Amino acid sequence: MLLYNEMHQHTKLTGRTSPMSFDKNSIYALLNNRHIHFTYTEHRPVYSMEDLDALEIPANAVICKNLFLRNSSGKQHFLLTVPLTTPVDLRQLATVLGSSRLSFASAERLEKYLGLQSGLVSPFGLLNDTSKSVIFVSSKNLPSDAIIGIHPNDNTATVWLVFGDLLALLSELKAEVRLIEL
Repeated sequence: MLLYNEMHQHTKLTGRTSPMSFDKNSIYALLNNRHIHFTYTEHRPVYSMEDLDALEIPANAVICKNLFLRNSSGKQHFLLTVPLTTPVDLRQLATVLGSSRLSFASAERLEKYLGLQSGLVSPFGLLNDTSKSVIFVSSKNLPSDAIIGIHPNDNTATVWLVFGDLLALLSELKAEVRLIEL
């Protein structure tokens, strides 16, 4: 649930009263409001991990891949964020999560639950999940002090922030977070 202050700030920045559209500027404002240190890089649109090759990535940063998944009945949804180099076995992941078979969720589900378009999957999409239907999942092996790079719900920028700060923000906003062994 968004606090009045975030809703007011969001409305002021976007002109919308619906919290279903956190754009990059409202995300920057939220991070500043929470005194979360971050930097960002503006760049051409990035639609895939291969497009990242042209970006200037800070030497100490961990680039993360984000997968929006659903269980076989479509009643559970997960947003998985792991370092780019982490292999993901959906069968093993389902077992670890105690879920039925996992598959990639459709573009329609991505829009419905996270208010995002394909190619924009990001943990910041959880800001749009007012029903708290999506579970955030990441690796226990990703250090909380790691600097990660993720889209601010827009593939023309990358936000660099400490992973522990992202986890604290998600917890503060009442998102369910699961850190698992991968």
